[in-house]
Amino acid sequence: MTHGTNAMLVGVRRGEPATVPGAFWRRSDSRPLAVVAAAFTLAQLLLVRPGLGLGWDETVYVSQVGTQAPAAFFSAPRARGISLLVAPIASWSTSTELLRVYLALLSGLGLYLALRVWRGLFPTRVMALAGALFASLWVTLYYGPQAMPNQWVALGALITVGCFLRARADRLDRRALWGVAAGAVLMAWMRPTDAVWVTLPLLALVAAARLWRPALALVGGLVAGAAEWVIEAYVSYGGLGRRLSDASDIQGGLGLQFAVDDQLRSLGGRGLCRPCAGPMPHPAVTAWWFVLPLLAVLGLVLAVRARRAGSTLVPLACAVTAAFPYLFMIGYAAPRFLLPVYALLAIPVADALLHLVTRPNGRWRPVAAAVVALGLAGHLAVQYVVLERTVDRTGADRRDWARTADELHRLGISPPCLLTGHEALPVAFYTGCSSAATNGPNANSTVADILGTARRIPTATLVKPGGTPPSYARDWDTHRSAGTDLRVAPPPAGPR
Repeated sequence: MTHGTNAMLVGVRRGEPATVPGAFWRRSDSRPLAVVAAAFTLAQLLLVRPGLGLGWDETVYVSQVGTQAPAAFFSAPRARGISLLVAPIASWSTSTELLRVYLALLSGLGLYLALRVWRGLFPTRVMALAGALFASLWVTLYYGPQAMPNQWVALGALITVGCFLRARADRLDRRALWGVAAGAVLMAWMRPTDAVWVTLPLLALVAAARLWRPALALVGGLVAGAAEWVIEAYVSYGGLGRRLSDASDIQGGLGLQFAVDDQLRSLGGRGLCRPCAGPMPHPAVTAWWFVLPLLAVLGLVLAVRARRAGSTLVPLACAVTAAFPYLFMIGYAAPRFLLPVYALLAIPVADALLHLVTRPNGRWRPVAAAVVALGLAGHLAVQYVVLERTVDRTGADRRDWARTADELHRLGISPPCLLTGHEALPVAFYTGCSSAATNGPNANSTVADILGTARRIPTATLVKPGGTPPSYARDWDTHRSAGTDLRVAPPPAGPR
């Protein structure tokens, strides 16, 4: 017999046959995974709704390739992967609804492919439950149809780790090697630094075990995905070291910090918790966050007992390294930062839950099944409530931006134009203007440049309620819209 036919996949249960190279692509029934992915897509369209306006970060990414407004300032930490992902729609259409539907369909397809990679490593029922657990989190549903990179890092992590395990078990499986490379490209394309943190255990494993082919696929994928970001660092940011330094400064300075409590506060539906103050959410909102690592550890214990620890330990290790910088290296939080962690932990958690509710012969444990079902029902109810409130709140903010844009148009601020001040960056996108700032993470101009621009094109400054306008705009005409003071510069002299 050949080496390929003797190869056993990591984590294959006793009594299951050995596999031939690449056989996992044909094994078992994928329909449950397709159902989970379809339900995920449908839930996005029904619960988040395509009419939700673009958020702050979304306007930055979409403006790089869109036609609605000039490209917004692109700060050092950002990568252009998400801009390229939305380009097939944003490059010719300004319809937010069309973009949302496109992203919902794409994220559903991505989830299906990411789950399908793991067939044979775990039973289909485990992966279907893992997909459902991940897809039903409010943060997953909320960001699924949004032009944000974290969801795609999560899917890339699932693909990379799953294909890595397959490639380690079956060295003749070329599809698994291509999957490792593709997942690494996707992660690095979206967020290069996140890709490195996710793959640290894999890099250590290939170095220790001298897995040359998986190593080449993994490193090659990371390099290919991050190449544009690195080249741009030298072209536009003064070099790679300078870009990394600027990115650290924008994030408040990377170093040993404690952000676990910040992440807990963000679970109540706060898109960005910076500064992260205020009371903790209700314990019902945060309970799942404490149960998650306990179930993941239980999944590892069960895997060790079943002599299939590799397929559980590797995603757990990747989840730990992916979580570390967002829990212990930055001074603020956003729930989307941990999406790759939740995706990787969902697999051992699903495995543990199914072991709790079924006997070794496959029959249900009625009491355990009832308790788990009740817990999951309560968990889903809480996730739905948080999602609904988050959508309502952020939707109201974005409608305010749209109303402010309409008022600016009425006041004569129309393209080409310039906005500065409070929330100028997203409002500028809605208005069709450029934006400028003289300080803060999006600083890209000076007072002299702003005044010079105001003499050529319509310009306005936005001042938050109770705020003080910048010195250069104190004598400008004052108007009000959606609770924001609008300071409008005198009309430019001469033809525009």
